[in-house]
Amino acid sequence: LIVDENIESTGVNLNRRNSISLPAGLNTMEPLEYTPQLTPESTRRHDGYETSDTFSDGAVSDAESSTPDSEAPKMNLAPARSARKKSILPKRSSSLADEDDQDSRSDLTDITDPSPGNSISSVNSISSLLKEKIMMSLPKALKRRKKPKEYKLRAFVAFLFLAIVGLVGFAHVFYHQQVLQRAYFEKIRFNKEDRVVKLYNKDGVEIALGYLGVHLPQNDRVFPCLHSNNRKGKLCLEWMHKARLYLSYKEEKEGDTQFRCYTFTWQSLHPDTLLTDCYENREQHGHWYGGGRTLGMAWPVELGSVEMSAFVTGHIGRHRWGSVLRRYFINSRGVAISIDPETPLYVSINAKDEDKLCLQARHDKFAYVTHDGLPRLNYSVCTSRNMKMLHSFLSEKALWDGIKEDEENFIVSLMSEPVWQIAPKAKEDLNESTVVSYTESVNTLGFVRQGHVLLNEHWQQFVGDLTLDESRFPTMNETIDIIHRRGFRIALTIQPFISTESKHFAEAVEKELLINERNEEEIRKVPALTRYKSVKSAGMLDVTHNETIPWLCEKLKALVDGYKIDSFYLDMGTAYDMPQFYQLKNNLTNPDHYKSILISQLHHKYQVIGVSGAVHRPPAPTFVSLPTLSSSWESLQVIIPTILTYGIIGYPFLMPGPVGGDYIPDPPGPDEANSNVTFHGFGIGDQKSPEAHLPNKELYIRWLQLATFLPVIRYSVLPSHYSDSQVLEQAEILTTLRRQTVNPLLKALVKEALNNGTPLIRPLWMLDPFDTYCHTVKDEFSVGEQIIVAPILKANTHEREVYLPAGVWKDGIEGSLRKGSRWLHSYKVPGDRIAYFVKMPDNTRF
Repeated sequence: LIVDENIESTGVNLNRRNSISLPAGLNTMEPLEYTPQLTPESTRRHDGYETSDTFSDGAVSDAESSTPDSEAPKMNLAPARSARKKSILPKRSSSLADEDDQDSRSDLTDITDPSPGNSISSVNSISSLLKEKIMMSLPKALKRRKKPKEYKLRAFVAFLFLAIVGLVGFAHVFYHQQVLQRAYFEKIRFNKEDRVVKLYNKDGVEIALGYLGVHLPQNDRVFPCLHSNNRKGKLCLEWMHKARLYLSYKEEKEGDTQFRCYTFTWQSLHPDTLLTDCYENREQHGHWYGGGRTLGMAWPVELGSVEMSAFVTGHIGRHRWGSVLRRYFINSRGVAISIDPETPLYVSINAKDEDKLCLQARHDKFAYVTHDGLPRLNYSVCTSRNMKMLHSFLSEKALWDGIKEDEENFIVSLMSEPVWQIAPKAKEDLNESTVVSYTESVNTLGFVRQGHVLLNEHWQQFVGDLTLDESRFPTMNETIDIIHRRGFRIALTIQPFISTESKHFAEAVEKELLINERNEEEIRKVPALTRYKSVKSAGMLDVTHNETIPWLCEKLKALVDGYKIDSFYLDMGTAYDMPQFYQLKNNLTNPDHYKSILISQLHHKYQVIGVSGAVHRPPAPTFVSLPTLSSSWESLQVIIPTILTYGIIGYPFLMPGPVGGDYIPDPPGPDEANSNVTFHGFGIGDQKSPEAHLPNKELYIRWLQLATFLPVIRYSVLPSHYSDSQVLEQAEILTTLRRQTVNPLLKALVKEALNNGTPLIRPLWMLDPFDTYCHTVKDEFSVGEQIIVAPILKANTHEREVYLPAGVWKDGIEGSLRKGSRWLHSYKVPGDRIAYFVKMPDNTRF
């Protein structure tokens, strides 16, 4: 036995490694007093796990694990010193350490005893103790080392499980949102399960998001159509017994620009199925324009709100839509929607707090009562790289091929010369002396050109007489000759209505020229009555009857031949002016088609100066009027958005209302609250007192400033009617500005409008479709691309914010040059000036 020299006293800790070296062959010795406390083959750990490992000097061997205990002394074991390794034994507790210290002291006493017996027994005792300690401590140490690995393994398995679950969930979502959004055609993805359609531009950027069939149940399955229902070149999908959808695609190219058009056609298969498609109109999906006049006239349309309603003409204030419409909407992201004219269309904008433009096909008991079968929703969505190119592509081109030279000259003359409207509210105030006096006052001004004198419907004794009231116009032949010699032309307002008091009502009933009441008895034909403006009871001509237009033309011919009338203004009312239960000779799928038929029939026979409403662009040289407006600042503010909207939907030649408004508003009486009268209040120009019933002077001047840059300038109140000379001076200055600057530009734009349908008055985004500021400016406009106009539209205001698109612009007030693509903040505009800017060449130097 070799004792380490560091063992100097009984206080030496025998737990130090390498402190004792066992002699060779000691491992084969088995002390008599040693009884194993734990059997290696059946060792139970303190944590409840069992182990069947057999230890050999701290090393684990598969062969040893199967060796019986009786043969253990015969095994060749390596020296215990070689099997002991550092960091094997775990840290012991204090109690165990105390016991070990006691054992160590006892062992040390035996070792230091010089007797041989003590030496042998001490060696055996130490050997037994060391082997027991190793056998008990080593498995625990190994198990403790395995615990962190087990926790790591469990954590890894849990992480792997969560990753697999997440991957499966992502795959499910991706399948529904991407795989199911099948690219049936180029640049479009359609999820047929959720009925979500996405359109993309050429760079793969999403430009439109639509929700199709929003009223179909979400859990309804979709199937491919039966072979008998398929159509060539169209994808067909069917929701059983509810609706069928056809999708088709067409691509066209003009120059280097591609235009893609997708057609969506829904067919209802059940009376209870409501076909509705909606498109996002939030800012990230662009701004929408078009449709027509709405209450408040929002520009863009998403700034307003329209409840779901029939897309037919009406009176703003009582109905959702105005008198000029077109089934066309265009988006600032380069997306346009055109709806088929035969669709029984309902439209909503931001209804029920949803930022969506929604289209719906629905039959009803008034607007679309004549439709047969179940509703169909048919429309096209076209895309291009920007909305300016797209709008030009979709505009009706060469519609006026074959226009005569004198018709083109008429357009130029109407834009160069004012329209003088004589339209008192009271019928008695319109007489021969009124006309003569009015034209004399115009000539007295001295700085304006003569133009068209327009008389309202009161030139007749009763609406529908179609002859001048001889009691008020006894010598109208001579009066019209005088008017012609003064350089004026005379125009009369006509309507398709015949008052029940008219001398022609009985004749029209007898010849069945009027719209009948809808009933099931074919033999019993009763004229359907309605109201129109001040007429309390009137019939309406049936333009689908073959004899109606010839009868009307005969009456008009008598007027032209007898009084040398130059032209007519056609006031047709709106769809809601038709009888409620109307029945025409030939049914119309849309009551507004009435206007298109009447305009086209009269245009070929007589000069029509303008129309009050339209749903299709009338043939040249007919102008479309803006709606009737009251004399107020609110009315002044809606003129620009209305003109911009009308131009976008395809009406380039527009005739604004009179300077100062059509009438001075007055609260309606109790009997008139729900009447069909167009306006309430005193008529402009009644002149019962020197300045009675005249618009506010500041309002009149600001209105005149705006009208100076519009296609047609129309007067009802003359500047000379005001006693203030400032009004007259302003009118003279603005007339000179129009004659020298505006009229030549308008004349140059006529050809472009006739050939391409391009509006004369344009939104700023038509100058720069990529400038996002231009998308939302609603109180500025451009005349062609050469002049930007920014009028004052609020009372007591002498400054405003002005935005100039890209380019170099000459200030019309100061004469200085200004760089575009920027705002002019707090731009000063005196009361006698209007802000306008003339485009200069791009290479102009400051």
